[in-house]
This record gives sequence, structure tokens and C-alpha cells, in this order.
Amino acid sequence: MSASARSGRPRSSSRETIAEAASELFLEQGYVETSITDITRRAGVGRSSFFNYFSSKADVLWSGFDARLAVAEAGVDDDAVPVRDALAAVADDLAPDSLALAITNAHAMGLADELERDRAVRQARLQRAVAARLRREGASDLAAQVRAAAYAAAVLAAVWTWADRTTEDAALADVLGPALDLAAR
Repeated sequence: MSASARSGRPRSSSRETIAEAASELFLEQGYVETSITDITRRAGVGRSSFFNYFSSKADVLWSGFDARLAVAEAGVDDDAVPVRDALAAVADDLAPDSLALAITNAHAMGLADELERDRAVRQARLQRAVAARLRREGASDLAAQVRAAAYAAAVLAAVWTWADRTTEDAALADVLGPALDLAAR
């Protein structure tokens, strides 16, 4: 049987189907109480399909943002790209997804503490990348750390603010730009 003749979900929709099923279950029964088996059963996929797309339940929430964060880190590592432009790339193609839903429903899903912990991890990751760049540009260690902390905090604060505005069809870029401007002061 040729690949084009096979039936089943296209690859792109399986990822979305799994994320949607997970989000529904997190709302219905809570994050901690939801197992990967629950998610795969709801999505109508096998356990191996889940792990083809996600490494964990938390990855369901963060995978879209993490992909954008990796692009931003690559931009920050490229000395030809201004730091602000590299960080603004987080907003490119990041549509409201499981993370935005989780942020706005963190208490209902029972994952407020988990989100805050994971947010801090990503903020620290971004801060390290930006601080390294600023040190390469001649900033002292203290100045690099302080400025990098401000930039990283601006990115994550913008994502949280944007998530709260997703019902208004607000674009992340409209929130991230002013946040980065504040961090640059």
C-alpha cells in the first residue's frame, strides 16, 4: 500500500488532536489527575503516537512556545541579529494554543504551580542566552545578568498578558514589542 493510500489522521492533525484532547481533560479532571493513557484514549491514538509528538504532559502545554524559544535563542546567538529582534521572534507564528489555554485556566486545571515552575525554567534559559550575548558585546557580568533578566522577564510576562487577551484576538507581537521596549530602558 502506498503512503498516499493509507488512511488515518495526517501527521499535523494528530499533534493538534492530542493537544486538544489533553486540554479538554485538564479542564475536566485536572492536570495531575489526567494520565497520558487518558489523553491518548480521548484523542483516539496510541501511546506511541503521543510520544512521537510530546515527551510528557508538560510538553503538550509548552511545545509551541519551546519551538519559538529555540528560534529566539538561535537569533540571540547570532551576533548579527539585534537582541531585541531575536527576542521578538518568539511572537512569530505563535497562535493561541494549549499554553494560552492553560495560562488562562491554570487554577481550574490545577496546574498554576507547575506553570510557574516551568515559566521560571524557560525564563532562566532565555536569560542565560541573552547574558552570554551581552557579555560577548562587552557588558560586565552584572550588567549582562541584569539586562538579560529584564529581557527574559519581558518575554514571559508578554506571553502571560497575551494569553489573558486571546479572546480579544490580540497578537503576541502587540504585547511583546512594548514589553521588550520596557526591558531595554
